[in-house]
Amino acid sequence: MGAVKHKGNQIHTAGNLPAKGSKAPDFSLTKGDLSDATLAAFEGKLKILNIVPSLDTGVCAASARRFNKEAAALKNTVILTISADLPFAQKRFCEAEGIDAVIPLSQLRTRNFGRDYGVEITDGLLAGLLSRAIVVLDARNTVVYTEQVPEIAQEPDYAKAIAAVRQAGSAG
Repeated sequence: MGAVKHKGNQIHTAGNLPAKGSKAPDFSLTKGDLSDATLAAFEGKLKILNIVPSLDTGVCAASARRFNKEAAALKNTVILTISADLPFAQKRFCEAEGIDAVIPLSQLRTRNFGRDYGVEITDGLLAGLLSRAIVVLDARNTVVYTEQVPEIAQEPDYAKAIAAVRQAGSAG
């Protein structure tokens, strides 16, 4: 069991992020058109998993906007913003914000992603949502960088995530 904070109060997650150097757990998440998206669908690309509690909050929205802006400069990279939001709400948010370089994915049909990646919040006011985290995967789905943001209300370290993608791209 992992721990993070929400407005200074400790809450727990289902576990810990996958270890650097390990193979990323597969997933099946739901896209805005209600089709399924698996990790295998992004094979051969570098991946930033931008994991957030809900796009309907200021920090999560800022994170999606920032990665959308950064996407143009990242070669062979896909940015997946993953939350427990319904696909309809994710799609509406992205359209309203002009976010077109980030793929929003939902845990609509299964909660396995949150458990497998150790980010499902298990107690407190946000129980059932995902903690804020970044997982960067290389083209072969090996974990090259992780960040479990210690305070949900805090943004992730974008520079470190971007640097990890660039390093994985130059190594592969």
